[in-house]
Amino acid sequence: MITYIGLLSFTDKGIQGIKDTTKRAAAAKEAAKKSGVNIREMLWTMGDCDMVCVLEAEDEASLTAFNLATAMQGNVRSRSMRAYPAAEMDKILAKLP
Repeated sequence: MITYIGLLSFTDKGIQGIKDTTKRAAAAKEAAKKSGVNIREMLWTMGDCDMVCVLEAEDEASLTAFNLATAMQGNVRSRSMRAYPAAEMDKILAKLP
């Protein structure tokens, strides 16, 4: 599985329905599973982003499909970053000259 960090910001629609944010998050976890994505953790944050998620996906296409399906609902905008655990980073570093 490939690890990603998701940075989410509420849209106007999402903030208007903020009282349902945890319910929408639970539904997103279920939808993610159907797309081959595992949401390991979802955290609500203060600052530049409203939420941060740690996700695992079988491949980049699975994560992209999940992100697009989530965006279609109109509650959040997201950005995804590829993340590397220490063991994977060690393999990358071993390839350096």
